Amino acid sequence: MNIEQLTADDPSADSDAPFELENSYTLDVTADGSLLAKAGSMIAYSGDLSFTGKASAEGGIRGFLKEAASGEGTPIMVVEGQGQVYLADRGKKIQILALDDGDSVTVNGEDVLAFESDISYEIRSIDSLAGAFAGGLTNVYLEGPGYVAITTHGDPIVVEPPISTDPQATVAWSDTSPDVEVNRNLSDMIGQESGERYQMNFAGESGFVIVQPYEEHGRA
Repeated sequence: MNIEQLTADDPSADSDAPFELENSYTLDVTADGSLLAKAGSMIAYSGDLSFTGKASAEGGIRGFLKEAASGEGTPIMVVEGQGQVYLADRGKKIQILALDDGDSVTVNGEDVLAFESDISYEIRSIDSLAGAFAGGLTNVYLEGPGYVAITTHGDPIVVEPPISTDPQATVAWSDTSPDVEVNRNLSDMIGQESGERYQMNFAGESGFVIVQPYEEHGRA
């Protein structure tokens, strides 16, 4: 997986890949079989496609974005058949990751837009953040080979460890894992927990972290 694809103007240009950018906010997927996508993200399609909603582990989805402690979940849908489908999510920018065999990335559950059905995945949570954000942070561990599309508010930056990030602005990471630290010198002065009070510390000399220029308050 090449992190330079995240900083390219159009990482899917001149590509025959099944996931391509129609524009910065719309994912163009050539479907031939099945893929998984965030429910409600379809904005247009052509061809012989069906859309089946999935909201829990039922049907072999293995708890993908299962309901968090807040009672809120992120339902997904299975897209099956042959055709072209266009996906988007509330005007957020879309980034495409091409995972080779053995490559993996962990993505905040709210920021997963779509991935190929051959991708293996597992739901994880950072329980040490449960006291700060409802249900902690629910993340999806995705392992290739295959394509993954994630969303960000604005243009993300890609940083390398060692680095500390705000949990509410952290979108994804690969080949590294965070420890959570509480900065007790920062008191809550605005009636809600400040992201700066909690830091995700990524150590090591490899991997990368994707951060967006936006703090998603109330993330689950």
